[in-house]
Amino acid sequence: MQRRRFIGGTGAALAAMGARPAPASPAETSSPGGSAGAPFATPAPLVPMQARIDRIVEIMVCTRPFRAAGPRIEAQQWGRQTVVHNYGHGGSGWSLSWGSARLAVELALTTREKRLAVIGCGAIGLTTARVAQRAGLRVRIYSRELPPQVRSSMATGVWSPSSRLCDEAHATPAFRRQWETMARDSHQMYQHLLGLPGEPVEWREGYVLSDIPFGLPLPEPAQPEASAEPDYADLEGELLGDLRPRSVPLAPHQHPFPVPFARRYTQMVFNLPAYSQLLMNEFMRDGGEIVHRDFESPRQFAGLSERTLVNATGYGARALLGDESLVPVRGQIARLVPQPDVRYGITWRGHNLSVVSRRDGLLVQAQGDGDFGNESVAPDRALAEAAVRRLAGLFGRGSAA
Repeated sequence: MQRRRFIGGTGAALAAMGARPAPASPAETSSPGGSAGAPFATPAPLVPMQARIDRIVEIMVCTRPFRAAGPRIEAQQWGRQTVVHNYGHGGSGWSLSWGSARLAVELALTTREKRLAVIGCGAIGLTTARVAQRAGLRVRIYSRELPPQVRSSMATGVWSPSSRLCDEAHATPAFRRQWETMARDSHQMYQHLLGLPGEPVEWREGYVLSDIPFGLPLPEPAQPEASAEPDYADLEGELLGDLRPRSVPLAPHQHPFPVPFARRYTQMVFNLPAYSQLLMNEFMRDGGEIVHRDFESPRQFAGLSERTLVNATGYGARALLGDESLVPVRGQIARLVPQPDVRYGITWRGHNLSVVSRRDGLLVQAQGDGDFGNESVAPDRALAEAAVRRLAGLFGRGSAA
């Protein structure tokens, strides 16, 4: 992904298209009344999304912890304690959580301590705690907030393992190997969570829409150089091409949207309320403990009884450790009333619009000006309503009031 382009929650879907789209098979294009990929049955028409601003039930804002060098996963000796850092995953926290946790726990196990403290209860902290329990450790989580108050509970919840993860300059061969290992380990674990009660993980269809051919680049909007985003490393299409079905091109008669170009993709979606609750329940079932604690300085770690700690504080590590390599990337989502019969997502290239359908609602995401480096978590109602109105236009409604 190039700088200043809208990535949004379905950035992984855009990456999955690749620079060289797979040619459509005859079965994907030959049936005038059918749809791509279904030569033996015509799928039911898509249920329209009810895109109205009076259906906005929540506007969520979070700050993604971007590090140009990628996630920090390393151990440090602080007096009598070993602190393993596991933070800075950009927009890929949920997607890389299991693989990242495995690397962090491997470092923790070298201390031979049987008790582990995890600082933070977001996507990375909670998953690290579960991996540590599976490795036979007794784990206690220290955190100021629990789901759904943590930042990662405000994510779109799509499989996006390279979203705002690192810049191109730091994507060395060694980093790429480590990233691929984390991504594949996480992906494999998520396949074992399919079909569980509450559907914590699902595969869902989606549509990438465009006013211009997909082979042509989108014009980059003017933006002050001081707030310009970097060139993010393009990792997924190169290294994970075998982990998801390829997107397929659709002819105009094969989709209902008023745009000349469209592709259908398949992506993995995390229903975060159910998934977070699953992790919390399993953590407590296996003897985990949670202590509410707000750390203002790493010196406070010395007061803990555990000699091995995992620092999974995400963007909070910037203030806690003084780590100025962490850059906030503001993200805002408008959650609409759930539509259980809508089981597809949308990304509209060039229109700053991405929609993810989850069991707890339709998540409409739009990027604001100056999100990179912006740590404000104040909701922008006008931005949310504008995105919902753009979405309404895809379904033939000029007003979303």
